[in-house]
Amino acid sequence: MVVLNRIYTRTGDEGTTALGNMERRKKYDLRIESYGTLDETNAVIGIARLHVDEKLDAILARIENDLFDVEAELSLAQKGPGGARLTTTDAQVTWLEERIDELNADLEPLKSFVLPGGSPAAAYLHLARTVCRRAERLMAELADKDKDGVSPAALKYVNRLSDLLFVMSRYTNDKGARDILWVPGANR
Repeated sequence: MVVLNRIYTRTGDEGTTALGNMERRKKYDLRIESYGTLDETNAVIGIARLHVDEKLDAILARIENDLFDVEAELSLAQKGPGGARLTTTDAQVTWLEERIDELNADLEPLKSFVLPGGSPAAAYLHLARTVCRRAERLMAELADKDKDGVSPAALKYVNRLSDLLFVMSRYTNDKGARDILWVPGANR
């Protein structure tokens, strides 16, 4: 259990922050950027939850918790069973894939790209998707540059999450009926 008695510590006042293993890194370090961007994703998901039905809210609640697991992995935190490093699992990825298949089964196939919007829920889910894609790009770079890198499961999880957020955005738009479709060259 995490206990936070004091919110400010002054330890970051000179532009560094501690990883989960207590190593200090610059706040612009790629590892910090990666899990910070996942934290942004999580914040947008929190807003989206205010606009979705109970079914999607339950899915998003689990995702918010799982995102903290991915962030802990990226911070090299020792929070897993027995004090081991917490890592993302293939089972978490499979769970996302099952939700994608379940929700997508009710949607009409796309005939064009979807523009963000249609409903507040869809717009926030699209925003979460784009922030998630940015996190994925950062994590892919980190995986290429850092020996501790990123587990394959964590990278897959974030990739599938952005797919699920896209499917959820369509689902909240009356199962795609209120999607706003891109019309190439429409305003030329």
